[in-house]
Amino acid sequence: MFVSEFMSTRLVTVEMDDRLSVVKEILENLKIHHLLVIESQKVFGVISDRDLYKALSPNIGTMTETLKDVATLNKRVHQIMSRQPIVLTANATIDEAIAVFSAHTISCIPIVDDAMKPIGIVTIRNILNILNKKKWSFSNY
Repeated sequence: MFVSEFMSTRLVTVEMDDRLSVVKEILENLKIHHLLVIESQKVFGVISDRDLYKALSPNIGTMTETLKDVATLNKRVHQIMSRQPIVLTANATIDEAIAVFSAHTISCIPIVDDAMKPIGIVTIRNILNILNKKKWSFSNY
């Protein structure tokens, strides 16, 4: 099975100079966990909800919030994104995607064309859904 058969093509992207306030708003409103960082229509990085919440002050939105806390929302995407993401092409197999997830501590793989333009994204959840639909069992291994 190729990743093109189960990747998500609903891509949400940000640019390197976007503020974290924009990232926070997108992630919260769309209820997604990953954004692709693009520049000149090419993938340069990934930012996850975990990356965002590590970079923001935990006091944002609380009664103890200060100007210093709010200032963390003005950081830029390029300051916290994961650079040089591991990518696959649409003709990669599910086995290749599983191997990437197994070898690296990542939770998504951007799917790109030959020019590094994003065409999809595969997450660990996508893999688990496929395994569940196929009724694969680890007891078979």
